[in-house]
Amino acid sequence: MMLTRDGIAWRIARDLREGDYVNLGVGIPVLVSNYLDRTQEIFLHSENGILGVGPRPARDEIDLDLISAGKGFCTLAPGAALFDQPLSFTMMRGGHLTHAVLGAIEVAENGDFANWSVPGEAVPGVGGAMDLAVGAKNIFIAMSHVTNKGAPKLVASCSSPLTARARVRRIFTDIAVIDRTEAGFVLREVMPGHDPDSIRAKTGAALSVAPDCHEMTVPEASAKGVALIRHD
Repeated sequence: MMLTRDGIAWRIARDLREGDYVNLGVGIPVLVSNYLDRTQEIFLHSENGILGVGPRPARDEIDLDLISAGKGFCTLAPGAALFDQPLSFTMMRGGHLTHAVLGAIEVAENGDFANWSVPGEAVPGVGGAMDLAVGAKNIFIAMSHVTNKGAPKLVASCSSPLTARARVRRIFTDIAVIDRTEAGFVLREVMPGHDPDSIRAKTGAALSVAPDCHEMTVPEASAKGVALIRHD
């Protein structure tokens, strides 16, 4: 069993709490907005000038004037605020965000991560990732555990150009939840069908196991029928 992209987003949403101020990056992270507890007030920030991003719109709910920093359509939560980009980046750089959820190409055991440029490929531009990485209090990473060629994405040291040094707190992959501590990677949760040894085999750095490490409990699908688990 493995988490789908939506499954990873669902699991991340479980770690966000009332009163958090959160920026969601492009890719898997932006899906987190669909799985937040609507009974809690969690403020989603977009670096192009929104505080109070709502869930992604259905096709018949799209407003052509509402675009997120990831260039996708978005909605506004009740009470949302719109402002210019300089103010938005001031929020990011000034330590006003409790969390940033970002994708990554690699994460190193010392908390370094790379997410903006793959060596040998065209550079898309770093965007606001570096500002978020140094400004947000907690950096969560959402990614597959290995590349499409089976190479580990959790490594001893990054080979791709860095986004930031020693900033990652927690990594959510399709098979595990792993904390980055001063002692390195610590396994917190595993998907059913996996165990610490199988996770270690897919990890390119030392991985210790938390005393309370346990299996994740994830529904097969969301309330709207989106698959959260795949059976490979």
